[in-house]
Amino acid sequence: MAKEIETFIKLQVKGGAANPAPPVGPALGSKGVNIMEFCKRFNARTQDTPGKLVPVIITVYKDKSFEFELKTVPAAVQLLEASKIKSGSAEPNRKKVGTVSWEQVTTIAQDKMADLNAFSLTSAISMVAGTARSMGLTVTGTPPEGIVAKV
Repeated sequence: MAKEIETFIKLQVKGGAANPAPPVGPALGSKGVNIMEFCKRFNARTQDTPGKLVPVIITVYKDKSFEFELKTVPAAVQLLEASKIKSGSAEPNRKKVGTVSWEQVTTIAQDKMADLNAFSLTSAISMVAGTARSMGLTVTGTPPEGIVAKV
């Protein structure tokens, strides 16, 4: 018989740096989950992405046991790394703060494909390009086949 699910907890924690401090401790402690066990298992699984923000979905069962699923690094974080800027624009429609190429957007879309709500790579590329535009980044170069470039 399958375990009965009590709740889901969604967090974003830096890879290899989970500790009982907020946001991890209070979120897990209030549900009765063993915080140190989660931190050890999370840090072991994310030691290859140190310092990068990793989304995690924790499934908590009625008996206070848990499982967790790691997601890929958010597209916005990957775009900031690709463009080598610290943050997006406060006014993305008026003030552009950096550029990324279509090749970089395609690479990020391929990486994020499993977590995006998209059926094809073309639609995933469009989603990532839209994220870039909403951050105040300009996408340069020639778009891949099937993509309509918006300025």
